[in-house]
Amino acid sequence: MSNIFSGLQQIIDLFTQFPIAFYISVFIFCVLVGSFLNVVIYRLPIMMQRDWQQQTIDFFKPELPPSFIKKYTPRGTFNLVKPDSTCPQCQHHIRAWENIPVLSYLFLKGKCSQCRTAISIRYPLIELATGFVGLWTALHFGVSIQTLVLIVVSFFLISMIMIDCKHLLLPDDLTLGLLWLGLLVAIWDVFIPLPDAIIGAMLGYLILWSIYWGFKLVTGKDGMGYGDFKLLAALGAFVGWYHLIIVILLASIVGLVLGLLIPQITRKLPSNNGSSNQAVPFGPFLGIAGWLTIFYGDTIQRIYLQWLLGS
Repeated sequence: MSNIFSGLQQIIDLFTQFPIAFYISVFIFCVLVGSFLNVVIYRLPIMMQRDWQQQTIDFFKPELPPSFIKKYTPRGTFNLVKPDSTCPQCQHHIRAWENIPVLSYLFLKGKCSQCRTAISIRYPLIELATGFVGLWTALHFGVSIQTLVLIVVSFFLISMIMIDCKHLLLPDDLTLGLLWLGLLVAIWDVFIPLPDAIIGAMLGYLILWSIYWGFKLVTGKDGMGYGDFKLLAALGAFVGWYHLIIVILLASIVGLVLGLLIPQITRKLPSNNGSSNQAVPFGPFLGIAGWLTIFYGDTIQRIYLQWLLGS
């Protein structure tokens, strides 16, 4: 064990002496993880759907016709590792050299090497975004435990933001995993003390839960999902109860602006037939606002108080 800690200390000392090497290493590492996040973003919702189907069949099996059970029973292994990645159009198995983050996309000119079907630009963009988010974190916190933890937090948030944008859901595997990570690192005061993290998590959930039920009692409609409650609880474990208001305000401002703009844009789209009933997920706004608050919460609070007292 002492050899492991000694090796880690040597790496930390090396990165401290050569910060450029540290930044490059963080960027490359995060781009590589971004490739895996693409897998999580695509596969996790499918894994959840397969699990729901299996649970439904198990529960209602005596009442279901055999044809229904045969049709909807999930078959084969499907997780974050198996089956191997393939082209959705021609089922060509993606080879190792075709799966290099960003570079393979550029080399293949954004098309499958076999059937020439276009590959979504989303994949390299997520890889690059993950790399730059990691680099931003490293530049801000330097060689520290805060950088390591926040890079992991960023991985969670990027996955949740993309899944919520496409599927309007925030998986418990991610929200609760982020919550436990926040409480765990609070034991060592990485960002905030443990009592503040616990209270922040409790209030984060309670605030959105109260808003949800208040809105539902008045309008009879669901304003948000329970995943949003869990996400704000997880963010509360990192920012503390005293910065939750910043997260909510930042998320609400961005959400309000886009909530006003999106109906105007979608109404003009020919495929939308003039309809403006476009659901807007709140999770991405919470995720971005929470990430910024972890970095700049004290600064935002100080600027706001100066403005308030100055006015």
